[in-house]
Amino acid sequence: MYDKLTMKQHLDLETKLSLTKKRIFDWYMYNHGNIYISFSGGKDSTVLLDLVRRQFPEVPAVFVDTGLEYPEIREFVKTIDNVIWLKPDKSFKKILDEYGYPVISKEQSQYIHQYRTAKSEKTKDTRLNGNKWGQGKISEKWKYMLQAPFKISDRCCEYMKKKPFKKYEKETNRKPIIGIMAEESSLRKSSYRKYGCNIYDTKRPQSRPLIFWTEKDIWEYIKQNNIEYSKIYNMGYERTGCMFCMYGLHKDCKGNTRFDKMKKTHPKQYSFCMNKLDLENVINFYIYKKSIKGE
Repeated sequence: MYDKLTMKQHLDLETKLSLTKKRIFDWYMYNHGNIYISFSGGKDSTVLLDLVRRQFPEVPAVFVDTGLEYPEIREFVKTIDNVIWLKPDKSFKKILDEYGYPVISKEQSQYIHQYRTAKSEKTKDTRLNGNKWGQGKISEKWKYMLQAPFKISDRCCEYMKKKPFKKYEKETNRKPIIGIMAEESSLRKSSYRKYGCNIYDTKRPQSRPLIFWTEKDIWEYIKQNNIEYSKIYNMGYERTGCMFCMYGLHKDCKGNTRFDKMKKTHPKQYSFCMNKLDLENVINFYIYKKSIKGE
């Protein structure tokens, strides 16, 4: 049986548009117009930007320049009016050194980091075996990563993106409207089922008016409305987040991963991440289960 989320994901685009516009209007009115668009330069936030500004043209967009974006994304963001650029306090290299590499998924990298750093035996047991419902544990298929000779964590997103946004929100009291979709992860599905689109009564209120959309909807909207988007999508890339992020890399086709593409399209950045950031060794252990060089 379909739940509420699945039913909405199967609606036609016209119906979804009607629902999404209402969520945007409600969020704007509730916050007396004091909102902002979380803008990554990717296709989803580009559609969100268009939808919000069709109703409320004055709403600012906010972009975090992490230094990890594809050059084509940064160039596209520069073409958009009324965009506020932020920067993180820490570099990606410093976060890797202090906390570890983003591998597998946010959830699994968090569990691995917590197991490795936990002082409580209860926490270690939960991360290894799960709670009484069998939840919150490192997946059996990823337990070999506990032996990885490098640090692993989910902290890069927190420091590189979330903290700059939170600082901006605190300084301006603006509330974010974000272009995420539930189909992208189980955590987002769970979040939608718990909170819906507009989250009013949490520590960090936010609106996710596209959360029941699909990637097909995004491209259909772009085509119907002749929306300009970053040319990175015309270079064979489907994901356009941080260039050096390894989340979900195991799902890419071997021999045609995002890093294989990067080697051809952005050789300078490829060389930097493989050699200076040591991603070659991390990927060899994570994906191919090879020993780290020099061991």
